[in-house]
Amino acid sequence: MELDYQAIGVRIRRLRKERGLTQQALAELSGQEPSNISHIERGATKLSLPTLVGVANALEVTVDQLLCDSLPASRSVFETEAAHILSDCSHLELKVILETIRTLKENLRRLKLSE
Repeated sequence: MELDYQAIGVRIRRLRKERGLTQQALAELSGQEPSNISHIERGATKLSLPTLVGVANALEVTVDQLLCDSLPASRSVFETEAAHILSDCSHLELKVILETIRTLKENLRRLKLSE
């Protein structure tokens, strides 16, 4: 399986913004140039292993959290992320989201069966 550098970049950008960091700050924390962080976030460059580890450490996340879109065995990362997203939802929001997930899952499985 190929690494999805665009998905890695999207995750890095989202995590950077969640932590209130600029590209400059992330670059300093991870030992990179700001232009390299920009390229990484756009998926325009391939990360070396040391760069990936440096960025993960700077963001205080595990490497599997950055690579989960390219790792078939990363179910726990997605479950943790979903729990985090849902953690501040109201009762009504949870109810609507749950029903949406149920419908989406049924439709995805129906589509898969018709292939």
